[in-house]
Amino acid sequence: MRRFSILFALAFSLIGCNCPPEADSRGFVNLCDAVPDAILEIRYFGTYNFVGTRIDGYLEPTALLTAEAAKALREASDELVPMGYRFKIYDAYRPQKAVDHFVRWAAAVDDTLTKYCFYPDLDKSVLFDQEYIMEKSGHTRGSTVDLTLFDMATGKEVDMGGTFDWFGPESHPDFCGAYDPADPRLISYTGDCSSSPTGRSITPEQFANRMLLRSVMLRHGFRALDSEWWHFTLEGEPYPDTYFTFPVKKI
Repeated sequence: MRRFSILFALAFSLIGCNCPPEADSRGFVNLCDAVPDAILEIRYFGTYNFVGTRIDGYLEPTALLTAEAAKALREASDELVPMGYRFKIYDAYRPQKAVDHFVRWAAAVDDTLTKYCFYPDLDKSVLFDQEYIMEKSGHTRGSTVDLTLFDMATGKEVDMGGTFDWFGPESHPDFCGAYDPADPRLISYTGDCSSSPTGRSITPEQFANRMLLRSVMLRHGFRALDSEWWHFTLEGEPYPDTYFTFPVKKI
């Protein structure tokens, strides 16, 4: 009987390995296991997001990352904790089903329930053309994370001068600043906020907070996105061509 049980378990495990690569979560870890200091606020599991409802594929309010990205994020967290900060995570791995949900929402141009909070300066019809919504996302490859800093002394998020998932130039890392021509990784505050279509701005302190997050993430092997201060992808990500389909839930 014992021999039969072992053979059955082996056969079951082999069957489990035959799933398509995009449905296989074995290279992933629970973000909170890898980075125990992180705080989760998984926006797409709830309704406070630009769609206004829970997003398809988010079965639990948790976050997953490839093991490689999670290791690098832990190292970044270990640098920040002695400084009095923790990471707050908005999103990490995002299944293709969720991206498809975003695409359907963007195509429904009459659905503007969340316009005031997330894209007040834009007509919803431009979201595809300006690439705020796309049919593929780096998040779906598993090594991208959306995050901010949490100040342990105040018990609040650090003031970045803008909210997560704001659609507009105000979310660009170089908003009110300029890249250093000698080192494109560095950005300096200039006070030139003319890219905002409605005259919005951020303060030098808010800009410095964005740069603190950026500098730590780049130092630990992530690359930034030019259009979102909160978005970082691991350099040399392990699955650069795979868009995964398994749902977001603890593994």
